[in-house]
Parts: sequence; structure tokens; C-alpha cells
Amino acid sequence: MPEHKADAESQVKRNPHPDFKKVEGSRPEFNSSQNTPIFTKTKDPDWKPGQGANDGGEGLKKQHVEIDPYAEGRPAVFNYKLLISAITPRFIGFVSTRSKDGTSTNLAPFSYTTVVNHDPPIFCVGYSGGFDNAKDSLRNLTESGECVINVISEHYIEAANFTSINAPYGISEWAMTGLHPAPCTTVKASRVREAVFSIEGKLVDTKEFESRATPGKKTGVLAIIEGTRFWAREDAINEDHNLIDPNILRPVSRFGGITYGRTTEVFELPRPDFEKTKESGVLEGYVQPKAEGQ
Repeated sequence: MPEHKADAESQVKRNPHPDFKKVEGSRPEFNSSQNTPIFTKTKDPDWKPGQGANDGGEGLKKQHVEIDPYAEGRPAVFNYKLLISAITPRFIGFVSTRSKDGTSTNLAPFSYTTVVNHDPPIFCVGYSGGFDNAKDSLRNLTESGECVINVISEHYIEAANFTSINAPYGISEWAMTGLHPAPCTTVKASRVREAVFSIEGKLVDTKEFESRATPGKKTGVLAIIEGTRFWAREDAINEDHNLIDPNILRPVSRFGGITYGRTTEVFELPRPDFEKTKESGVLEGYVQPKAEGQ
């Protein structure tokens, strides 16, 4: 039997509800009428330099608990559960891959995904488990050197989540979910036709990580991927092909456990310019050299 993946549900126990459908049934219906995020003010529109947090100092009254990720007796899965609940919300990379010989495909969500550069377009995807116990997605990616990263939107979140099922290698997530594959230009893997935005990618490099708690055990792989083509739904992209309409994209984010998030309220904050702000006088008394600890 293969070793359990580090994020296997049997170990992590993301679902805190013995009867999830009962709990879900007690909740309000999904608000489909709120199709456009509401723009609000920030919590403190009159914030001034030097003012600090906008909670009136309440946060400073609380103490912090120091957590050693390698403390004796602390299971590694505790760090996993802690991090996915703290580093939120996270973008979800919906990764499509194809084996080198073309006999098998994989489609799965990974919330250890982000963009790290634009020229060239570079993305990172983090996989739990080492090469010796590789997920199907990682196996296909390293063999073929190709993938597609799709952005998950509200209109197909249920299907996207279902691809996380622990199906055996070779079983099609496409068939089980009813999602539709679409052809790509620079890679052989398929993009998700339902996705508003997709990225064709070529593998640049990988980095495998070893457990601190259990030396010798490989616990994760970082894949660095270069974007080679973008696909945007025609009603979501502007004429210059450089902006996606968030009202069409409606991206879904990941929180801890089995929790997902949607963006229903947003606010805007311009970046300040130092010289202009200094000239306005509001920085008087606050322009000081850095001190120890700052």
C-alpha cells in the first residue's frame, strides 16, 4: 500500500461536521442575486500617517502564543492545518495535466499556488508528498513538462471541488464532474472550457523538501511553471487584453478546513507617493530613520 499523502483527509480531518449535509441544510441559500461586488469605504477612511491599526489599539491588548513547528511531539499535520487556516484567502490553482504517453490525465485543485513574476510569467504550485509518493498531477507534470492552471469561479465550484476525490490513477475527473476539456496551443494537456481564465504552462524546475521532524522523509515538492499562453473568456477581457473583469471572473478562494470564500465586498486604497505626501505636511514628525526592531 502506498504511503498516505500528507494532506490525506483521513489524517487531516478537514470536515468538522459529523453530518455535513444536515449542517449545510440549516444555512441560508447561496445569494445568486449579488452578482457584482459592492464597493465600500475602508474601515477608517480618515486614517492618518502614524495612526497605526484601525482597531483603536484593541489588538495590542492581546498576547501572542509562540508555536515551534518542530516542537517535540507536535505532528506535522498540525502545521498543515494551522497554515491552511492562517494563510487565507488563497488562490486555488485548478491544474490540468496529461501523462507523457497521453494515456492518462488529471484535474485537481491546489491552493498552494501563486504567480511570482510577469516577465516571463512564472507560477508556483506546491504539492504535498515527495516524488516517491507523487500525486497524479505531479507525476504527469514532471513526466510531460506541461500543465494548464485554471482559475476556479463560482459557477463551477462544486465540480472543481469534486475533483479532489481520491480516485485511483487513470480514472477521469473530467467524466466524474461533467467539466469539458478544451484544446490548447503550446501544451497537450486540456484547459477547462468552463474557466474564465486559464494559463498554459511549461515546467521550469522542481524543488523537493525533506521533513524536519522525520529526516529522510520527503514531504513536498515545489513546481515552478512558466506561462506560455493565456486564455480569457471573451466577455471578461478588455480591448487591450490586459484586464479581467472581476464581475465575470467571480474567483473562489480557499480558507482552512473545507471552507471556501467568495468576494462580495471590495474597497480601494491608492498607493501613497512619498514626496507628495511629505509635501502635504501629514508626515511631519513621522519621517525618522529606522530603529532596531523596525
